[in-house]
Parts: sequence; C-alpha cells; structure tokens
Amino acid sequence: MKVVLAGAFGNLGAEILKSLCRDGHEVIAADLKERAVPGTEGKYTFVSIDATRPETLKGLCDRADTVITTMGLTGASTRFTSYDIDYNGNMNLYREAVRARVKKFNYISVISCDEPGAEKVPMLHAKYLVEQEIKKQPTDWVIYRPTGYFYDIAKVFKPYVDKGEMQLLKGYGKVKANVVDCPDFADFIVAHMNDKNVTYNVGGKETYTYEEMAEMCFKAAGKPLKIKWAPIWLFGILANLPKIKKAGKHDIILFSKWTLSHDLVGDTAVGDKSFAEYIARYFAKED
Repeated sequence: MKVVLAGAFGNLGAEILKSLCRDGHEVIAADLKERAVPGTEGKYTFVSIDATRPETLKGLCDRADTVITTMGLTGASTRFTSYDIDYNGNMNLYREAVRARVKKFNYISVISCDEPGAEKVPMLHAKYLVEQEIKKQPTDWVIYRPTGYFYDIAKVFKPYVDKGEMQLLKGYGKVKANVVDCPDFADFIVAHMNDKNVTYNVGGKETYTYEEMAEMCFKAAGKPLKIKWAPIWLFGILANLPKIKKAGKHDIILFSKWTLSHDLVGDTAVGDKSFAEYIARYFAKED
C-alpha cells in the first residue's frame, strides 16, 4: 500500500514511519526537513514540503492509497500560529489528497478539542476545525485524539524536578490523564489507518492525577516532592503579557492551562507500556 506520511520526522511521525516501514508499505515521508530514523534507511521516499505553501504539495498524493498527517504546531513560534499549521496546513494537504482521489485521510488531532471552552484555545480549536471540515467531505477519514505522550510529561516536568518544586493549578491536583507511549500509539494508527469514518480517543493503560505524576517524577529523581499551587487565572494573565506574545508562547500557555485543568482520559487504551516504569527509567538516566 502506498502511504503519504506528512510530518514524518517529528516525534510521533518518526514512530509512525518506523511502523509503516516494518509493515512493508511504500512510504512517502513528507516534512520540511529529513532526519535519520533508525530502522527506516532506504525504505521510504523523502519529499520536502511546507504545508503553508500549497504549491509544495502538488503531486504529493498522486497514486497514494492513504494519507496520515501528524502536522501541527507543538512549540512556541513567532512566525506561525496554530491556525497557520494545524488548520490551514492540514487543509492544504487535504485538498491535495482529494484532488489525487486518495481513499483514506488519517488525521492526528487531540482529545477534548470539541469540549465547551476549547474554542478559546487555538491549539485545540484549530484541530477541531480540521475535524469538522474532513467530516463534511466524501473522502473516508480516521481521526485519532491522543491524551498526551509519555515523553511530553517527562519533558515538561523535568525543569520543575531540577528546580525542586512542581507548579500545579490550585484546585486541580486531582485532574487526571492516561498518557500513551508514542511507539504504541504509532502502531495503533497504522493498524487502524484503513478504518472508515471513526474517531478514536486514545490513551495508555495507566491513569494518574497530575499530582501523582509529579510525585513519581520527583521520587524517581530521588527528591522530595514540593508543590507550588498557582491560581488558574494566573495563566490567563501570563498568556497575554506582551513579552509572552512577542515570544510566540501565548498559545502554548493557554494549552498548558487547559491540560492541567481538564481530565484527559481516552476510552481506547492501547499498548502495554507502563508510564510509571518509563518515568523511573527517564529520571534515573538524568542522575
């Protein structure tokens, strides 16, 4: 099967690329830049694209059976917004897929993007808009809504562990999530890429509160847990500070506020990896 994978060299994209190559698919790996992904050498064709420029997508999906896109803004940017990448970029790709008569369009979204209030969070709302657009069209689709990834929690919590003090939202310490191991999620995506018009809310097998996550991170690092409880309104003020906006961090802060104040539990639990064991190994490496 010929598969176009857009965003092939991000963290999730690279794991999907590995899974596709293991299964022997003909893969077009599309991204701004190529990077080495162990185990995939010589097993795919790289195409450089800029999804904000539709002309770079021309012909990308020709003769493809399926498109999978992981494209989305995941960090601070002074050049692009979530709507530029998550919405316009993915819709540019979608239109090219429709033109090429691709049979299936697979979109990696995010859990809770359709909940009340999510329209005020650009990193959620942009993905919601894509979901709504592709559901209107005749091309079959699969939408995956992950809760979050093991490595994201470790990366976000690490500076606080290094500092010796975790910051959580006051009144929201019991908010919980079942984050998923990225390779497990990638395998699930590939296994279900030919499903028809279905949305999966995907998480891992273990569910923890953010307070419990913080505790296991500090314990793994051999440090006592100390939590600084911040009022939720503080995030709204921080997000709108001129220096924050200038640095392109506005959307990230609003997204962080959302994730720390809403349960993110996927009803489709995939994989057999343990988040607790991952955290123990991750922070042991940091010592």
